[in-house]
Amino acid sequence: MIEGDASPLSLLTLLALLGALAYAAAAGSAVLHARAVGTAPVAAVSAPARESARLLVQRRRTVPGADALLWRLGGALLPVAAALAALVVPLGSTAVSDLSVGVVWFNAMEVLAWCAVWLLGWGANSVWGLVGGYRFLIQGLSYELPHMFALITAALGAGSLRVGDIVAAQEDVWFAVLMPAAFAVYLVSALAMAFWGPFDAPVGRDAAGGAAAEPSGADRLVLLAGRYMLLAVVAAMAVPLFLGGGAGPLLPGWAWSLVKTLAVLGALVWTGHRVPTVRMDRFTEVGWMVLLPLSLLQALVVSVLVLVR
Repeated sequence: MIEGDASPLSLLTLLALLGALAYAAAAGSAVLHARAVGTAPVAAVSAPARESARLLVQRRRTVPGADALLWRLGGALLPVAAALAALVVPLGSTAVSDLSVGVVWFNAMEVLAWCAVWLLGWGANSVWGLVGGYRFLIQGLSYELPHMFALITAALGAGSLRVGDIVAAQEDVWFAVLMPAAFAVYLVSALAMAFWGPFDAPVGRDAAGGAAAEPSGADRLVLLAGRYMLLAVVAAMAVPLFLGGGAGPLLPGWAWSLVKTLAVLGALVWTGHRVPTVRMDRFTEVGWMVLLPLSLLQALVVSVLVLVR
């Protein structure tokens, strides 16, 4: 728990909030899709609930030669990784656990997504699934280092790996203002981590759904829920890292945390619908030639400022 006058955030409350944010992301995506195809956006708000009910009663597809354990383990790891990462994300001034190495914990749980998507593609014994799984590994190699340096830059500015200390260090000015390149790299890498558009090639239509080609029924529901939960948790973590946490006028800290999280989540969902899918070779080039040098330069500038202040 983050020290302060607020009550500790219970695990049950955290999971409920994460589920609500994931549903909000799915509903927002459905509304944007409805507007694009010219159907009623209001009816799309309930689309995730109707799709969940349909998948729950749908019979699971059987693939000859598939490794059912790896396949289902891969799908289940995504929501588990998102929930574990969320343990260190504060709501206002309180979190389930404010670890002294909270930034490292968050990054380690995100890396589980690599394992999850690859297992999902490998275990399905499907060429499309395997293509999707390896695409995500390549994508991960391109975004993970810039993402890690963006996280470390925020920790460097605060002089601590504790998420609560990073929030406290933004009392005067948000890190999004002091280190805009790190904030931008974090958002781009967050989209890639959640294999959300424009970095959704691992589940692309050109590969018949890629890593998500074979899961059906409850397996597909768990996969989709995990993906939206991952998107929600990376949006929520942007708030304490770069947007001052729960700081703000009039409203209590928890309310500001939710408002800022919804704003970031809305921007990520909107970007996924507005920007076309980036080819893997292009993203790999951008990741190594642009994002990594940019994040390193930002970290260097912040390091110098920390030394001279």
